[in-house]
Amino acid sequence: MSDSPISHHSGDKPPEKPQDDEAAGADAPSTEEQKAQMEQAYAQMRRKLRITQLAEGIKHKVMVLSGKGGVGKTTVATGLALSLARQGLSVGLMDIDITGPNVPKMLGVSGAELHVEEGQIHPVPGPHGVKVISMAFLLEDEDAPVIWRGPIKLGAIQQFIGDVAWGELDALIIDFPPGTSDEPLTVAQSLPNISGVVVVTTPQDVALLDSRKSINFAKTLKLPCLGVIENMAGYTLRGRGEPNTSISVDGPEGTPIETECDADGNWQVTLDLFKSGGGESAAEELGVPFLGRLPFDPGIVRGGDDGVHRIVADPDGDSAKAFEIVVKNLQAQLTEDSGPGLKII
Repeated sequence: MSDSPISHHSGDKPPEKPQDDEAAGADAPSTEEQKAQMEQAYAQMRRKLRITQLAEGIKHKVMVLSGKGGVGKTTVATGLALSLARQGLSVGLMDIDITGPNVPKMLGVSGAELHVEEGQIHPVPGPHGVKVISMAFLLEDEDAPVIWRGPIKLGAIQQFIGDVAWGELDALIIDFPPGTSDEPLTVAQSLPNISGVVVVTTPQDVALLDSRKSINFAKTLKLPCLGVIENMAGYTLRGRGEPNTSISVDGPEGTPIETECDADGNWQVTLDLFKSGGGESAAEELGVPFLGRLPFDPGIVRGGDDGVHRIVADPDGDSAKAFEIVVKNLQAQLTEDSGPGLKII
């Protein structure tokens, strides 16, 4: 009887009992769980596809690292992005420092709201058209700490990579927290065709010791090290005196520094507050390019607090000119062979 409601079984296998409503309901959570898993898998597939498209739509992807904090890495990353954008290039700036995102404040876009359309996050436009994405845009209270374990943090980073509508870019500058741990490793292994790593340091030995680790991080992953930038390389004093005369300026610890006044009576002297040349020496020792020096500029501190980067506030000043030299050297490295692909470890 094919239309019988009774199940037929062969052998000594006991017949199945019809499920009542309560038993059927017991399977509901597993069904909902399977649905959630399928949706998550589908979202991951879409993200991977977008990451592949992202790799094709962005010409150069540059990771900005430092072995330790306090060397001005974020200031340098924002300066690189702004200097490139001033050339008329399309530039994105990704702030991967999940627990201490400072890029929006430095660019004067704190408090901006992210626009989400068709499942993609649209970055916030900053000065000179730089496209900015940062964890800071997702915090309702800027004083609230982000207390996340590694897997959650890494998931957020992958969303920043795969769920942001960057569009066509000439360059994407990626700013990281100090060190060589989860964040740079996640980006290096998630984002295809990384152009290379830029390492920011200051001239003193302690900073250089940690910067060497960043350089060796790039070498371990077989990522090109595009070069070293020596930040806070010197503080320039200027004044006036009698034309064509010599004057003496007291340097650190009272050490006299001799300089000359020019025909108009102007003089200048650079004080090496944190030594000098350490970044170039480290680059030469480790066989990587040296991209240049950036001066110690109190205006950068004020600009970071006010949300107006020094390059924007004083585009013809010493800092802006120094960034132009660094960017020129960086672009020269980007045009060279990027070397072998990423080594997954």
